[in-house]
Amino acid sequence: MTSTDTAFTITAAEMASYIDHTLLKPDATISALETLCAEAISSGFKAVCINSAHVAYAAGKLHESGVVVCTVVGFPLGAMHMRAKAFEAENALVDGAQELDMVLNVGALKSGDLKTVEADITAVRRVAERSAVLKVIIETCLLTEEEKIKACEIAKQAGADFVKTSTGFSSGGATVEDVALMRRVVGNEMGVKASGGIKDYATAVAMVKAGANRLGVSAGIAIIEGAPK
Repeated sequence: MTSTDTAFTITAAEMASYIDHTLLKPDATISALETLCAEAISSGFKAVCINSAHVAYAAGKLHESGVVVCTVVGFPLGAMHMRAKAFEAENALVDGAQELDMVLNVGALKSGDLKTVEADITAVRRVAERSAVLKVIIETCLLTEEEKIKACEIAKQAGADFVKTSTGFSSGGATVEDVALMRRVVGNEMGVKASGGIKDYATAVAMVKAGANRLGVSAGIAIIEGAPK
């Protein structure tokens, strides 16, 4: 990666290391999952991100490949009971997940019930212990700036490893402004994952420049193909 006053470029190989190659559609077929895993291996992506029902399949396909298996928890609403999220997380870990992207309880946050928000994250963190990476999706499009800040602070306090912008299933996705805000709040101690609406190389670079160190994308191949040759 190189950065100057006028340019910021990332090679295709460097960009691949940021990417969680993602397939979360409810109608995802086994054939599509097989393609996802094969692309992740051949492109050198950091991870695949799939629904929890597919973790065992992906773990088998990616065994010893170096590609991480990531799954979502409480997805996409975040409104499930914390015990349900903890159970889903535990099951996914048994099936071979190495990273968990859980959706924050947005309604509790917007109600000012911060104890429930923290307890919700803590329940999944406790199941994952430190053996799995835990990312908290705060769904920025539904939050005020104050709520975004509070969500990041709570995720950090509860022991999450990353905060993540979006599910990609709500009213908006990642923005450069939100990524920069999240990075300022969590500092360098946590990761920031930008997700939702990142379709091309230029947008991906802008997210990294703003402070993202992971990108959740379904257009991973197009993104790395757009890198300077």
